[in-house]
Order: sequence, then C-alpha cells, then structure tokens
Amino acid sequence: MGSTAPHRWPGPTRAGYNGCKLTHSRRTAISLVSGAVHVRRFNCRGVRLDRLAAFLLALAAPAFAANAQATQTRLSTETHDRNGHTQAALSVAVSGEDGTPGSGNVTIEDAGKPVAGAVLTPDGTAKLNVDLPPGAHDLRAVYAGDLAHSASASDPSPVRALAGSTPDFSVAVNPASMSLAAGQTGTATATVTPLNAAALTAPMFVTLSCSGMPDQSSCAFTPENVEILPNATAPIVSSMVVTTEAPGTRGTAISPARSGSRPVSWAVLIPGALALAGLGFAARRRRWLSRLSLLAILGFVTVLGTTACSPRYNYFNHGPPYNLPTPAGSYTVTIAAQSSNGVTANTHTITFALTVK
Repeated sequence: MGSTAPHRWPGPTRAGYNGCKLTHSRRTAISLVSGAVHVRRFNCRGVRLDRLAAFLLALAAPAFAANAQATQTRLSTETHDRNGHTQAALSVAVSGEDGTPGSGNVTIEDAGKPVAGAVLTPDGTAKLNVDLPPGAHDLRAVYAGDLAHSASASDPSPVRALAGSTPDFSVAVNPASMSLAAGQTGTATATVTPLNAAALTAPMFVTLSCSGMPDQSSCAFTPENVEILPNATAPIVSSMVVTTEAPGTRGTAISPARSGSRPVSWAVLIPGALALAGLGFAARRRRWLSRLSLLAILGFVTVLGTTACSPRYNYFNHGPPYNLPTPAGSYTVTIAAQSSNGVTANTHTITFALTVK
C-alpha cells in the first residue's frame, strides 16, 4: 500500500468493487492513548473505507496502550510573596518505570481546572510560575503521555495564598496545552481575575499578549485589552486564537531571468556605456561635452536605480514563491498580562504548551 499509483482491487463483479481504484489523496487520524495513529483514507466509488479502518484501530487501542510504560509525575511547590500577593514556583519531573525521562506536555491544574502548561525539557522536567488568588488551592501536575510513556498525574499539593492590600489581578489559561497540525487554528480562553479591586480609585486596564510562538504562526486576543472596574470580583475572559500555516505550493512569483533572456536590456546598456566612455574622452577637449557627459552619467545612474525596485514590485504583486509552513515541534508560549498607571507597570505571566505536528 506504500505505492502512490492507483491499485485495482480484484473481486466479483456482482459485489460492485471489481476494478475499483484505491487512492492515497486523503488522510485521517485516530487519537489513541499512546499517541496519534495515521490511517490512510480510501475512496472506492463513493464508499469510505477509512471509517472501517478507524473502527478497527479503535478496537486495537488497548494493545497500543499496553506497550506504553507507566510513568511517575512529581510536583514540588514553593511559594513567594510578590508585591503583597502569592506566587507559586512549581517544578515538575516525569520519568518512566525504567528511569527514562518523559516528553511532551504537562498541565498544572488547580482543583481540577487547568491554569498553566509547559513543554517538558529533554530531561523530563519543567518549571512554571503561577500567580495565585487569595485562598486555598489544590495544585496538581498532569502529564499527557507520549508514544513510549502513559499519562499520569502527581499527588495534590495544597497551597494557601495570602490576601494583599493593593489592587492587582491574576491570569490563567484554559486549556493549558494545545496540539495542532500545520495549517490548523486553535482557541483557548485567557482569564483575568481581579484582586482587591475595592482599593481601585479608577478602572484598571490590562493588555494581553503572547511571546515564544514558532515561526509562521500567530496568536491574537479578543478583546486584547480588558477593563477591571472598582469593586469588581468576577473574572474577565478573553478568547485567544492560535493560527498556524500549512505547507504551500509554488506561487505565481516571476521566476528569475536566465542568462541572455533579456536581449533588449543588453542592447540599451552596452551602447549607453560606450557612449558615456566616448563623452568622457571627448570632454577633455570641449567644455560643453563635459557638462553633457555629467548629465548622461546622472541619467544612467537613475535608470540603474529604478531597476532595484523590480524585486519589491514582484514581491508585493506576485508574493513569495513558497508559503513556508509552521515548523513542527513543541513550544512553551508565554502569555503576559500587563497594566500600567502611567508611572509603574504591573505584569503577570502564565505559560501555555503548544505542539505543532
């Protein structure tokens, strides 16, 4: 089935599939416990056999999961006072039964609700900082698993955050991890929670942004700026849209000219250069030829300068020759929420795990 050439399926004519062609033009994917298994889609006179293949692979999912070894996820928590508010410094470590480090994404949950995410380093660890609202919290690290390791979760780590006296806010993201194929778009929710808003004398404006995105991708918040009113207690949500680029085909950009492909240009440049040389030689004897040669040189340089605009014109009118895709990999994206009163700025960050296939 590895050949891309159409293959004829032999069979009885009565059954209606004698001479039916199998094509490899489409694909689908079945998400299993141990990872993603890609299944080829076959179109046979309108009959979609990929659904049958998906059903069979779903039945075989326990066999794939049995091959993944169990893992252990450990979470250590350390709290710090940050301008009168509590920030938790979290360290996560994931390892298999044989001691090999885990890979992939890890999510931090607070009482079962995702608040942050990160990508494990090659040694199977991750470090995160989470700003906590006042009150009791029950933090837990959840490992998503990979092809060689099964999913696991750490023991809950209780943390109590103190209440401050100055107005502030915290930020969280849900879901805390996202997996996209190049060309797909994903949506998450960023939540800004007011803290001590009763101490505000005027509305507080918070601007959301993200950094650490891979090339050929972007993230946008709607709304990008949120407003915290005095005495506000309800969380404010903003929709975050992550966009990736799919592999493109060659565009309509003009191909580079080959050697000798523009004889008209050479027919103008060569005689013009010889004429300028002749004017420069004759200018030694006659003064008016000296002025004429200067004007000719100025016009010649101007013509050469206008040709430099040709690449710019081709780019804006024909586009680049290829659409570059978003490179595959795992990325830790930082979401920043910043407010300012004109004198000092207050910034809180949270991390988000993005995987591009």
